[in-house]
Amino acid sequence: MRTLPDHLRKGMKLVIVGCNPSESSVRVGHYYAGRGNEFWPMLYESGVVPEPFDYHDDKRVIEFGVGLTDLVKRPTKGIEELKREDYAEGRIVLSQKLEEFAPHVVAFNGKLTYEQFAQRKCKFGMQKELLYGARVYVLPSTSGVNTISKSEKLRHFRKLAQLVARIGEEHETRDH
Repeated sequence: MRTLPDHLRKGMKLVIVGCNPSESSVRVGHYYAGRGNEFWPMLYESGVVPEPFDYHDDKRVIEFGVGLTDLVKRPTKGIEELKREDYAEGRIVLSQKLEEFAPHVVAFNGKLTYEQFAQRKCKFGMQKELLYGARVYVLPSTSGVNTISKSEKLRHFRKLAQLVARIGEEHETRDH
């Protein structure tokens, strides 16, 4: 099965977890390559990354301490094609990755992604639980089919950027 590679390394500031890659993203070999997806502009406009780039340069997120992966690695046209087994397997594999790479913050791109992972309902924003020591933030999905306004999505991405900066400072203070 062709899918997208993880962009992960140990001790990242932030790992962003998508639901699963779209067939169009896998075809071009890059994350969030769908025409209507607002992921890349949001990442920059919110201050999560300091310079604008798009899906062609998705590997560059690592330079800024940001990782990318998916809950389910099987590509589909839409998430309605995913089965219960896909999510069950994804939960195990994602848990192993988060434990191994130990990011400071884990952000789920979309409420459904987190709800399928945690197996419970949630609200957008910071979650109470930690995940392998990482803070957890649930973002509105950046998918073009999501009807939440761009300003609302951006508000959450800005809060995520603030959280990542704050946790980064805490880690620096602790490590010195």
